[in-house]
Amino acid sequence: MPQQLFKRTPLLFGEDIAIKREEIRTYFHATLDRTESLFETLHGEEAYFKNPIPLRHPLIFYLGHTSTFFINKLLIAGLVKERINPKMESMFAVGVDEMSWDDLGTSHYDWPSIEEVRSYRKTMRSVVDRLISEATLTLPINWNNPWWIVLMCIEHELIHLETSSVLIRQHAIKHVRPHPAWKPCRKSGQAPLNQLINVPSGMVRLGKSNVDSIYGWDNEFGHHEAKLSVFKASRYLVSNQEFLVFVQAGGYTTENYWEEEGRAWQKHTHVEYPIFWIKCGAEWRLRLMTEEVTMPWDWPVEVNCHEAKAFCNWKAKVTGQSIRLPTEDEWYRLYNMAGLSEVSHTIPAAGNIHLDHYASSCPVTEFQQGEFFDIVGNVWQWTETPIYPFKGFKVHPLYDDFTTPTFDGRHNLIKGGSWISCGDESLKSARYAFRRHFFQHAGFRYVSANTPIVQQGSHYETDKLLTEYAEFHYGDTYFGVPNFPVAIAELAIAAMGEKPAQKALDLGCASGRSTFELARHFNHVTGVDFSTRFIGQAIQLAETGILRYTLTDEGDLVSYKECTLASLGLDAVKHKVDFYQGDACNLKPLYTGYDLILAANLIDRLYDPSKLLKTIHKRLNTSGLLIIASPYTWLEEHTKKEAWTGGFKRDGENFSTLDGLKEILGSHFKLVRGPQEVPFIIRETRRKFQHTLPEVTIWEKIN
Repeated sequence: MPQQLFKRTPLLFGEDIAIKREEIRTYFHATLDRTESLFETLHGEEAYFKNPIPLRHPLIFYLGHTSTFFINKLLIAGLVKERINPKMESMFAVGVDEMSWDDLGTSHYDWPSIEEVRSYRKTMRSVVDRLISEATLTLPINWNNPWWIVLMCIEHELIHLETSSVLIRQHAIKHVRPHPAWKPCRKSGQAPLNQLINVPSGMVRLGKSNVDSIYGWDNEFGHHEAKLSVFKASRYLVSNQEFLVFVQAGGYTTENYWEEEGRAWQKHTHVEYPIFWIKCGAEWRLRLMTEEVTMPWDWPVEVNCHEAKAFCNWKAKVTGQSIRLPTEDEWYRLYNMAGLSEVSHTIPAAGNIHLDHYASSCPVTEFQQGEFFDIVGNVWQWTETPIYPFKGFKVHPLYDDFTTPTFDGRHNLIKGGSWISCGDESLKSARYAFRRHFFQHAGFRYVSANTPIVQQGSHYETDKLLTEYAEFHYGDTYFGVPNFPVAIAELAIAAMGEKPAQKALDLGCASGRSTFELARHFNHVTGVDFSTRFIGQAIQLAETGILRYTLTDEGDLVSYKECTLASLGLDAVKHKVDFYQGDACNLKPLYTGYDLILAANLIDRLYDPSKLLKTIHKRLNTSGLLIIASPYTWLEEHTKKEAWTGGFKRDGENFSTLDGLKEILGSHFKLVRGPQEVPFIIRETRRKFQHTLPEVTIWEKIN
């Protein structure tokens, strides 16, 4: 009889609405059935309510969490109109990320009974089944289609199918029991001698497009490409046998093998060998999900990232080679070299994945893929790469905290999937990341490479002032008011006419947008600002072409933004700009010989504006232009009153800042244009904005 394959994630397109409804319905029920059969491996009521490990909720939470996730998300999407049980939908809403191995929570919850949770799941099934039958469905299903959320909920259930299986594996053996739907592999033999295989240089391209045919999580979308040099990779995953040599060589007690974070974890936990290994006198056993077995030395070792990196450091020392974990890019190169394709909908997978073969790992020699084994399947593979957003990354508004909390440099990517990885998890495009001390059904292979690791930036700027200025310079326009740094640069370029345009100085450049815009016209532009934090944003854009930041919406709620020089049409001018920290009132002599100097929103923030204004002519070429833009917001916290250049009474009469500019600049400049108002908007929150009307004057140097 042909093997009954676990249902695959549905395609997002099709011609027949009725067929697509049934495909999604079947996928939904098969996924819930599989979760419920997994929980049947728990033995006794205590198994549901006792924490398998201190840093995670008891398993009753995970049975309820995936159920309430459906209702919570479908309510937001407008596909269901009423709650089933508000208390449960609140209690089970948020899980626990192991942010620290010594963060031992002591919270106590008044958990509902097992039967109450099962009853909730049954009701939820009926609600979603009816929705699938009755809700309007249009194809294809994309991000903006409400049915995207239906698939999101199913894929979320599959994520927790896997993470729950890990927790069951970490439970005391008395709390679990074998189950006919979860039979482990019974094969084992001699472990192979691992060897390094040459991988030729080549390009890799990562990222799903908006018209991809299969559901994906937000971090999978966008684009990234890299050219990789030649490297070598181990033919097999590291087996229990190969890792045993590291253990016997004192790997867990030799500090030099461990990274700083890994050593701190090892010292806290006092671990001496992999967590799923059991030492019985002189013998070793292995903990599977529901039983303990004699150690299968030819199966892949399962460890966290710290242990994998320590092994690589040890291996590098004993072999004299440059040994480390692969990067995400290198894993993609291995995938391409292995000639793999996505899991078939009609025949079993070409690896130990998607529950097509076993409910456990299996020998590392069983599934050959090109010259390698287990590029996909068996166990996840740790990489050197902390997860980062691809160019073009966007947060899905209905699950805005799925990925962004992991963009912290502390969550490393795992690739390839394990025996229980289903749906999206089994895809080439899957990107899941965990803290380096986290345990999953994860092992590793190693590579030997002479090229340094390139770590991609994952940081989102969160400082309020910096994020406001990032949006002011590079973000959206509001209330129809044009982008001010662009408008002032365009005004400056227009004012230059046929004048020479060799060098320009953007004085008080802040985050640098006007600097880049001026470079469309000038051969070279220098941006100078007193704040190294602002300069840092401009330099980051010039060097990487991308800037990411958060915007406050309300309270603790934020939006995630990304800007790129390429999308602004500025990529071609980045070689024409430089940015430096500097004091406008005490500029170095090298800042001279300019055809244009722009001082936007600067003079009323200087401690001695007259010192700048009285000497600025020395830095301009004859007939060069000085453009001053300012709202004249004089504040004593920035400028002592006696240093103001206007905005006060003199001899009983109003003396404006423009009067002061004419008085100070008159000896060396003539006013050729202005004053005119060029407004700007600064966004503070989603519903609070600053509207400012700077006055702009253009001065030509006459001597």
